[in-house]
Amino acid sequence: MTEKPVALIVLAAGQGSRMQSDLPKVLHRLGGVPLVGHALATGRLLEPEEVIVVAGHGAEAVAKAVAKLDPEARIALQEEQLGTAHAVRQAMPLLEGFEGRVIVLYGDTPFIGEETLANLASHAADVVVLGFEAADPGRYGRLVTGPEGLERIVEYKDADEATRAIRLVNSGVLAADAALLREFLPRIGNRNAAGEYYLTDIPELARAAGHRVEVVTCDESETLGINTRAELAQAEAAFQARARARALEDGVTLSDPATVWFALDTCIGRDAVIGQNVVFGPGVTVESGAEILPFCHLEGCHVSAGATVGPFARLRPGAELGGDVHVGNFVEIKNAVLDEGVKVGHLTYLGDAHVGEATNIGAGTITCNYDGVGKHRTEIGAHAFIGSDTMLVAPVRVGARAMTGSGSVITQDVPDDALALGRARQITKPGLATRLMQALRQKKGN
Repeated sequence: MTEKPVALIVLAAGQGSRMQSDLPKVLHRLGGVPLVGHALATGRLLEPEEVIVVAGHGAEAVAKAVAKLDPEARIALQEEQLGTAHAVRQAMPLLEGFEGRVIVLYGDTPFIGEETLANLASHAADVVVLGFEAADPGRYGRLVTGPEGLERIVEYKDADEATRAIRLVNSGVLAADAALLREFLPRIGNRNAAGEYYLTDIPELARAAGHRVEVVTCDESETLGINTRAELAQAEAAFQARARARALEDGVTLSDPATVWFALDTCIGRDAVIGQNVVFGPGVTVESGAEILPFCHLEGCHVSAGATVGPFARLRPGAELGGDVHVGNFVEIKNAVLDEGVKVGHLTYLGDAHVGEATNIGAGTITCNYDGVGKHRTEIGAHAFIGSDTMLVAPVRVGARAMTGSGSVITQDVPDDALALGRARQITKPGLATRLMQALRQKKGN
């Protein structure tokens, strides 16, 4: 995508004390995934050769989360949080031998867009700083530019009134050639009130050495950083608004957009219909023409074209619904494949199962898949009929075109075309109900 190879360094070492949390700030969730996942996902669109995440506070937890989000990313450890330049220095040994453009991102800044990153990656300057026109510049560092590009970054406390009037401010995001970072990072000092090493010194050092330093700008909304729970809530609202707008633009029907919640990677095809109060967790794909009725929760699942889900259904990770499948109210599906045309009307749990095409699952059916230690699978063939309130004690197989009687407990395999009954024989005692109730009432009266 760019002329130069690209590497990403994502800074994710801070504690985020203003979050008032034991959880590292970058692991707080936005759009169903940790904050750091947004930077990783957008950065991956550049097809970088290397992705390095700098972890510090809660490094073990951050590394574990990153391994799930981006298995190819590598972790650099910043044992002491001594500033942004110090953090980047911890990552540079992992980029030994890399020659190209390094982009430094922040794990708590989730909205920087693909186009902005592409501009940083492809710019001809040796150092590129990402800036934005702030509605309220506040205490941001000001970017002072001239005919030859970025002249200097002036911190608010060091700025005179004329400089403070500048609305072009620094986002903190920076791109520079790897060779230049190797040269200048060791020269950065920490003679400041915080005693930290700041990445913002790089542009000044580079310019003094005759390198070209420029500014790329983006919309202020892209640079929103998360420092408090209130800001996290604001970011969630912004993320959901964008996701809803994008879905509508892509041809998805949202019956009540404000009540539908998306995850970062939610994928919905055109002409799908999504009802009110539907929540999408991570890893959901809904194909074109499917319908998700109100009050459903979906995570880690795939819904094929023509399928209907809900209302009040839950699809958990590993649920795979084939074409024209119907999953009704109060049905839960986990780690189970339902082939084309399967009908699961209501009040059912299917876990660790495979259900063949056109099979009907009666109300109250449960796959008893967990024995307290391990999970076991249930296999149900095509065109089978599972009677209401059937308990399928896994591992077990019900053959094609087979049936189970209502209220059965199935503990053995059922051959193709067979009827299985697994319930106690009914015994009827004429008149006993009336006599029993009379006796109970007399006893209570005593």
